Amino acid sequence: MAKSSADDAELRRACAAAVAASGARGEEVTFSIRVAKGRGIFEKLGRLAKPRPAKLYKLKHLTKVEVISSDPSGCTFVLGFDNLRSQTVAPPQWTMRNIDDRNRLLFCILNMCKEILSYLPKVVGIDIVELALWAKENALTLDNQVSNQDGQETSVVTQTERKVTVTVTVENDLVSQAKDEEEDMEALLDTYVMGIGEADAFSERLKQELVALEAANVYQLLESEPLVEEVLQGLDSASAAVDDMDEWLRIFNLKLRHMREDISSIESRNNGLEMQSVNNKGLVEELEKLLERLRIPQEFAASLTGGSFEESRMLKNVEACEWLTGAIRSLEVPNLDPSYVNMRAVREKRAELEKLKLTFVRRASEFLRNYFSSLVDFMISDKSYFSQRGQLKRPDHADLRYKCRTYARLLQHLKSLDKSCLGPLRKAYCVSLNLLLRREAREFANELRASTKAPKNPAVWLEGSNSGGQNGSSADTSTVSDAYSKMLTIFIPLLVDESSFFAHFMCFEVPALVPAGAPNVNKNRSGANDPDDDDLNLMDPDGNDIKPDNTSVELGTLNDALQELLDGIQEDFYAVVDWAYKIDPLRCISMHGITERYLSGQKADAAGFVRKLLDDLESRISVQFGRFIDEACHQIERNERNVRQTGILAYIPRFAVLASRMEQYIQGQSRDLIDKAYTKLVSTMFTTLEKIAQGDPKTADIVLIENYAAFQNSLYDLANVVPTLAKFYHQASESYEQACTRHISSLIYLQFERLFQFSRKVDELTYTIAAEEIPFQLGLSKTDLRRVLKSSLSGIDKSIGAMYRRLQKTLTSDELFPSLWDKCKKEFLDKYESFVQMVTRIYGNEPIMPVAEMRDVLATF
Repeated sequence: MAKSSADDAELRRACAAAVAASGARGEEVTFSIRVAKGRGIFEKLGRLAKPRPAKLYKLKHLTKVEVISSDPSGCTFVLGFDNLRSQTVAPPQWTMRNIDDRNRLLFCILNMCKEILSYLPKVVGIDIVELALWAKENALTLDNQVSNQDGQETSVVTQTERKVTVTVTVENDLVSQAKDEEEDMEALLDTYVMGIGEADAFSERLKQELVALEAANVYQLLESEPLVEEVLQGLDSASAAVDDMDEWLRIFNLKLRHMREDISSIESRNNGLEMQSVNNKGLVEELEKLLERLRIPQEFAASLTGGSFEESRMLKNVEACEWLTGAIRSLEVPNLDPSYVNMRAVREKRAELEKLKLTFVRRASEFLRNYFSSLVDFMISDKSYFSQRGQLKRPDHADLRYKCRTYARLLQHLKSLDKSCLGPLRKAYCVSLNLLLRREAREFANELRASTKAPKNPAVWLEGSNSGGQNGSSADTSTVSDAYSKMLTIFIPLLVDESSFFAHFMCFEVPALVPAGAPNVNKNRSGANDPDDDDLNLMDPDGNDIKPDNTSVELGTLNDALQELLDGIQEDFYAVVDWAYKIDPLRCISMHGITERYLSGQKADAAGFVRKLLDDLESRISVQFGRFIDEACHQIERNERNVRQTGILAYIPRFAVLASRMEQYIQGQSRDLIDKAYTKLVSTMFTTLEKIAQGDPKTADIVLIENYAAFQNSLYDLANVVPTLAKFYHQASESYEQACTRHISSLIYLQFERLFQFSRKVDELTYTIAAEEIPFQLGLSKTDLRRVLKSSLSGIDKSIGAMYRRLQKTLTSDELFPSLWDKCKKEFLDKYESFVQMVTRIYGNEPIMPVAEMRDVLATF
């Protein structure tokens, strides 16, 4: 490379560092220059040398290197690129600091063009020979010394052999090019027989030849004038022909334009006609469809306006209803295009269909009301449908429902046509069927009571003398509760079935009252439970089943209708309950359990009246049983008004019998009812017993002892299994113990009053004075003690015998005496032992009968 200025080494290192910092790998700095003024950078095989951003020019487009002659310094030059000829972009121009920098740059550019592109661009404004000679004179040495960061010098090879070889090749090419030009110039001079120093003569000779050439050209032009004239005439005729042709083309173009307009107009009219034809065809089809909708078939019109409602004609009536429903809906939006709704023909046809609908609904409603009434009247007039004397007849509505099912589809279509017509029909059905159900229930209940064998004399509990204490348990009254159970078994399923049938038959949108597949007692027995019979399923006009909504608002309406359908039948159930209560009030327990069992099975909301009926029955049974308990309590309370009561009161053993019978009658969940009755009865018994005992203080404890003992003995077995009775058993046991303690204490004090009175006085003084001072108190001296012991213990056998006889005499029950006498001996011995300890502590070694000797005396009794 040409020799650079002194700071080129530092510049190259800076450029190399900049290239490395840009992330380029394998890049090499070919040359580096400082530019005083210029624009543009070069690209060599994709490698960039960019001291600052500028426009990029590729060397493969470089065609000319021209030094600007207007710059006297010769440092400004322009690079010409072939891809800029058609653009309004100024060619790149550089101004170097000096001639050496200019030559170094241009030589490097030419060097790269020769090495990479194998050609040299055109050089203008600079002598090639001088440039080659400058490059030869300024050839670089091979070695330069640079310092590293530690200050040590390192030898770096600045030029490779390849670069030196290329440089020499370029210099040789430039020199050879100059030599060729010199040889061409010498050959030209030889032609004119001139030397290299005869420049002025050579220039004059060239001017003369140029003048001669120009004269020859003018002469040639003058010689060719006729030809030119002929060409001009040909051009004029051609121009005239062209003008004629242009006029023809303009005319033809105008005609063609008019023709295209005519063709477009024809096509537009044809398209309009075709569209009109299609529209007319579509309109005709739509009108035909509309006319088909508006047409009323004659057979349907006859059925709707005057047809018969006999069973054989029902299929045609249903078809007519289906057609009428579909026809009315087809004339409504969205089934009918909104543009047709206000057409006069559509409005008139809709009015005609509405008139047909009203006529048919009126006729069908009137027929069904009369049909329901006549059907029930026929059944009521036939006594074979009801229970008769000596024969219980189970109600059978299979034939009734079969006949009603014939008109089930008709009712569904009436609902779709006019929902308001169902109200009167439902009311008519309820009124008619209510008469039938009440008649059936009344006849069945009457015959049920008449055919049930029951005791004529009602049971009397907790009242009367002891001789009649068992009259309530002698007769068997199970037939009474069986009769009530039979009444529920027959009529509760019947009422549920009637409620379900009514809900579906009268098109209530409510859930099924009887789950699918569940057994139906009434239908099974009547033979009417046909699995294929689904005439009552709700259906839409397309024949699909309608699933009822569980939250239907019609549920309240249905329950109101069921109230009207079944109202009054509860009176016959009440009559059976009252009849059973009169025969045996305890059978209320059985009936209560039976009612609860049926009540727990009625979960369907739509069978609300049946639930209400069972609730009312349960309440009535509870009220009747409560009346019985109240009367029993009054019977117990009447005992206290007697003059004197001795021994075991009559209601004590009778209550045990009553409790046993009540436990036998318990069914289902009636435990709470019995426990409340036990609580009320026993509380009344204990209260009355305490009042009777207080009437005679002398025998009060004896009355309490004997009756509480009798209560425990009679209820021992039941108390082990009935928690409520166990509670009262323990209460009676505590009261018994308290009465025994009081009575024994009174007997002991009565027989040994002086002995234990002396002991009580000593015990009282021990709280106020010292024990050794007590023997010196008045009435408590040792002499007084000896006197008390002599009077009380001198005839101890006789005293204990008297106490034994007195206890035996006061008791009316011999069974209680042994236990009471044992309690008495134990109590007396404990008191005597306490007395002996007191004497020993207060009076020292005063002689007294030992406790062991007293125990031996008591053991003889």
